[in-house]
Amino acid sequence: MKDFVFSNTTKVYFGKNQLHHLSEEISRFGKKVLLVYGGGSIKRIGLYDKVIDELKKADMIIYELPGIEPNPHHTTVNKGAAICKKEGIDVLLAVGGGSTIDATKAIAATAKYEGDDCWDIISGKAFVPDNLPIISVLTLSATGSEMDIGGVISNVELNEKRPIFGPTLRPNVSFLDPTTTFSVSAYQTASGSVDIMAHIFDVAYFSDQEEMDMLTRIQEEVLKTVVKYAPVAIKTPNDYEARANLMWASSWALNGFLFSGISQDAICHMIEHELSAFYDITHGHGLAIVIPKWLKYILNENTASKIKRLGVNVFGVDPALDSMDGANATIGAMEDFFFNTLGLKSRLSDLGIDDKNFALMAKKSCAPKGKLTGFSTLTPADVENIFRLCL
Repeated sequence: MKDFVFSNTTKVYFGKNQLHHLSEEISRFGKKVLLVYGGGSIKRIGLYDKVIDELKKADMIIYELPGIEPNPHHTTVNKGAAICKKEGIDVLLAVGGGSTIDATKAIAATAKYEGDDCWDIISGKAFVPDNLPIISVLTLSATGSEMDIGGVISNVELNEKRPIFGPTLRPNVSFLDPTTTFSVSAYQTASGSVDIMAHIFDVAYFSDQEEMDMLTRIQEEVLKTVVKYAPVAIKTPNDYEARANLMWASSWALNGFLFSGISQDAICHMIEHELSAFYDITHGHGLAIVIPKWLKYILNENTASKIKRLGVNVFGVDPALDSMDGANATIGAMEDFFFNTLGLKSRLSDLGIDDKNFALMAKKSCAPKGKLTGFSTLTPADVENIFRLCL
């Protein structure tokens, strides 16, 4: 494994009764706040009113940016940055899931940019070393954005979905109350749970690099936590234990700890980003379709033993099977969990997607290097083949 530096500076308030600390925390950053959120769910569950009450306790001057899309648009980010510049915003408050927090991170950076288009930063045309402070109140266990340094933004004009990264984009403070996820639908709970697992698969677990076994073992325990509690949360949405375990698993899947010393392309994320860029599908659902087909495509004598290990330690596959049979059993167990236990549709065609854009999507997924590297190396032709397996 490679040398690494680990630092996570996000202060986390976890639990049912922690939001009352919001007023004291946000007042440390100034008096003007931009409240960023998505649709009407935070108002329906009463969270919006609780947040406003806390902001008023801190005598904050409140500006709002509602309407963040599930795959946040760069034009919406630009709108938020314009408010920040015009009103002299001191701190950003994201209330919602990963999309809302991702958009807020991009707004925080663009607010410090002399230009007016966040895509300049995201595409690498401009570099901004600083951003406005960020506080998040999480409502969906999925992306880990509440405790990590990145986000993903969509440019619907270009059919592109790209990441934005920066060490200062990690939220300063995050509030994680599992009760705010009680109202999350079965579908979003399932999709979010796959996203949690995919972060571990993509950034650490499936790697051809030398790994620290201690971290691999912890990765397996987090994956087992999702396998245990996602079905419980779907069946019993108000089960606090299940929602708490999923929420904390989401944060730790992508906060930097589990992939210390590993550096590689997040292959399945890069492939799925093209699906959600072109078709605006739910990211976690797209990952559920892509990951098993990717594993089938790359299965060989070199990859079989690691795939089998996942099955034995996470899905209960028989350890007596040889590597190839064990790997195939693992992929089957994963598909059963995603599509039967969690109830997600298993084919791209089920989502109304055909093959007309596959060649272009495959090429874009491999840009700018012309290939994806990690547990396997994929060319655009390989990615197109995987898309076709997913139909």
